[in-house]
Amino acid sequence: MRDLNADPGGLSRDILDWYDRQARDMPWRTGPADRAAGVRPDPYRVWLSEVMLQQTTVAAVTDYFQRFTARWPRVEDLAAAEDADVMAEWAGLGYYARARNLLKCARVVAQELDGTFPDSYEALLKLPGIGPYTAAAIASIAFDHPETVLDGNVERVMARLHDIHAPLPGSKPLLKDRAAELTPEVRPGCYAQAVMDLGATICTPKSPACGICPWREPCAARIAGTAPELPKKTPKKAKPTRHGIVYLAHSSAGDWLLERRPDKGLLGGMLGWPGPEWGESPQPAPPFDADWQDLGAEVRHTFTHFHLILRVMVAELPEGFAPAEQQEIISRHAFRPSDLPTVMRKAFDLWRGGQTGGD
Repeated sequence: MRDLNADPGGLSRDILDWYDRQARDMPWRTGPADRAAGVRPDPYRVWLSEVMLQQTTVAAVTDYFQRFTARWPRVEDLAAAEDADVMAEWAGLGYYARARNLLKCARVVAQELDGTFPDSYEALLKLPGIGPYTAAAIASIAFDHPETVLDGNVERVMARLHDIHAPLPGSKPLLKDRAAELTPEVRPGCYAQAVMDLGATICTPKSPACGICPWREPCAARIAGTAPELPKKTPKKAKPTRHGIVYLAHSSAGDWLLERRPDKGLLGGMLGWPGPEWGESPQPAPPFDADWQDLGAEVRHTFTHFHLILRVMVAELPEGFAPAEQQEIISRHAFRPSDLPTVMRKAFDLWRGGQTGGD
């Protein structure tokens, strides 16, 4: 049996052997067989996937990644893209500051670094939108530097492997220290992906499959019988609820009035329905005087830090209406509900359901 403290190199080799057999096939990944054959990961694809995967699942990201790389196959292509096109492709993926930083970072790499991503953790950390986790992941996966990559999967694996009961987020430094002890000098990029795969497929949040885990023998939480309850987390405060109003206005020809939100803040830079600021008691702020009709149903949506309830008001767009600054009239041929952020698309779907007699 491997000694958890005396043989970290042996544990690393065990999980790399497991990864060589069981690695997940993902469109942004250079698998172990290709790596062994000398194929190097594309830093652009590694960076793009890591940004997309922040706070988001592999299943949700896959289609977005494939569309992005088909439309913008190189960082120079993304850097030259129109902001509105990128934001529209990102719509529905959430955390829209990531999309704005994606463009900023692509333009820095393309215009100031000749299209080449830096390979060191320190240099990557200086790029827009790249924090400690993302810098470590890119340096490790794309460039094979032995950086410590600590995402939620790795935190869970380390907490169980060492039977650490101190709750997150306070235990992050300890978990990172434990992860660093196991990060090998040889194949660190494959190792980082192996531990993430282990957490995603075997050492899962509920009902971990300890019987087929490559680290089952030295796992202290399996021995103690505490694996299912780890990692422990500090209880979160209840999310507050905010309220808002959105105004859906369309012409008789099917054109729609939309408003681009400020670059900073939630849904920054995205097109959506006009309306007042969200809060405890928002005041009506229609974009023009009309006989606005309340749909009589609410849109409910949850963001990271609060719940949102929206009233939906509808009216016909006046003939010859001149949109204000930040507003646009989108023709029925150019309007795509899928380009809207999720909460705004929910409001449209509510209106459309009423038009078609749906729920």
